[in-house]
Amino acid sequence: MRTGTPGFVAQRLVQAREARGIGTQVGLANLIGKPQASVSRWESGEATPEPEAVDALAQQLNVRRGFFLRPMPEHGDGAFFFRARRNVERPLQARERARLRWVQDVSLALQHYFDFPTFDVPDLLAGDEYSVLRTDDIERIALDLRRHWKVGDGPVTSMISLLEAKGFVVARDVAGSARLDGLCSWSEVDHRPYVLLAKDKQSFFRSQMDAAHEMAHAILHRSLTQDDFERDFKLIEEQAFRLASAFLMPSTTFALEVRHKTLSGFVALKERWRVSVKAMIKRCSDLDLIDQDTSTQLYKYYSARGWNKGEPLDDHFGVDNPRLLAKAITSLVEEGTRSRDDLLGNEFAVTGADLEELCALEPDWFTSKGADIIQLRPRLDRSDVIKFPSAR
Repeated sequence: MRTGTPGFVAQRLVQAREARGIGTQVGLANLIGKPQASVSRWESGEATPEPEAVDALAQQLNVRRGFFLRPMPEHGDGAFFFRARRNVERPLQARERARLRWVQDVSLALQHYFDFPTFDVPDLLAGDEYSVLRTDDIERIALDLRRHWKVGDGPVTSMISLLEAKGFVVARDVAGSARLDGLCSWSEVDHRPYVLLAKDKQSFFRSQMDAAHEMAHAILHRSLTQDDFERDFKLIEEQAFRLASAFLMPSTTFALEVRHKTLSGFVALKERWRVSVKAMIKRCSDLDLIDQDTSTQLYKYYSARGWNKGEPLDDHFGVDNPRLLAKAITSLVEEGTRSRDDLLGNEFAVTGADLEELCALEPDWFTSKGADIIQLRPRLDRSDVIKFPSAR
């Protein structure tokens, strides 16, 4: 009598299929030469695949066989916040949700060895629900957060580094669509927010706003479910963008430096404030520094110059990558705690290429034996430094 595989976790199969961008059970069934009904029963938990089928699944989905035997952490039922969600295909949304879960798996494994920075955000809403927040409340929250984090009233040197230092886990992925900027979700396992930023548009200035936008969701909308997000999508996105803009361009100082409300004037401010021209136009409109007609005219000039595809100075700044996960992985190898092969064979159940992509490791790091030491470029702003304790 033929039996299935004891301990097979149905949710892991769904996760792997979605993470590889296979949108339907039929698609997976065709890849492994099995009936769609079989895949359906495996994913629902009604049955488990036999050992040879597990091997076929692991091969086609490019994961270790043991991936399917790993219990799923209880991350909670909080929402996944997608920017531009309504313009993104559902299979792509599912892919990025699954890959963010992979980031959480990696992070939890690494936290067995290291103490990651504690999530450091006070109760800035003072008990209020997001639905009653006014724009003045959001402006206040932005200033209160800056004071709590002691970043002053000037530009933020690196939004990604700042978030990592304050307890966020940030990763990157090639989403395969220019319509997806990033997503954010809380994990109730380690009580911290996770952010996955798209690499498809490699702009430092865009990453600044994308990271701040996901930060805003984590702060303003932590208690929301996916149904809440779907229902109040427009309001929630408007709030996140307002807080992101107010945090990156505080009303107390940014407004004082906007002397020439022209495209060239904004370009002159771009390198200092480290945000895009387009974001500055919107911020000036929000602060009533320009009226609606002027804003509309500036956007027209902006589009006419082709800046939607790339602004001046974009190519003068390198990509701002996360560092926390990469530093943890490389530290384990450099200190001799684990080898690369050991990490791939036992600690992580996804491929080295997945880890290199998501954790911002050097390409082929897991196969290049001569790359044990990675020099991180120094940061001048102390608020950007991640203090990372030694392995336990």
